[in-house]
Amino acid sequence: MIGTSSPSTSQLLTAPQGPAAVEGPIVFFDGVCGLCNAWVDFLLKHDRRGLWRFAPLQGETARRLLNAADVEHLHTLVLWTPAGTYRKSSAVWRILWSLGGVWRVAACLTWLIPRPLRNWGYDLVARHRYRIFGRKESCRMPTPHERARFLD
Repeated sequence: MIGTSSPSTSQLLTAPQGPAAVEGPIVFFDGVCGLCNAWVDFLLKHDRRGLWRFAPLQGETARRLLNAADVEHLHTLVLWTPAGTYRKSSAVWRILWSLGGVWRVAACLTWLIPRPLRNWGYDLVARHRYRIFGRKESCRMPTPHERARFLD
């Protein structure tokens, strides 16, 4: 059953204690991708609790917290939490789940699709994202109101 095996929001966001701890979670995105920037705008609008922080894959925070393949290839959305790192459709699912309401229902529906099929669809869109949604010359600049939620 979906409800019994799905993590709670607190499980998604649990942070360890200690000097090396980084507050999380962090959504890493391709800062020059039009679709990725639209996703960040969507999260800023719908994340009323302010759970998510953001950093471009091109930034220093990504180089410090992620593996080199994620940073070099810019091919996927990456969700970093102190509990683990999630990519592609798994990252999207966890983010939607945390938003609650209708977005949690959408997360449940996407979870019914086998992960290889979800990731195939994700990769298809990712491969054509610049052509369809455009590419910017520089990373997204947050507004003064949004600045506290951006790390780089």
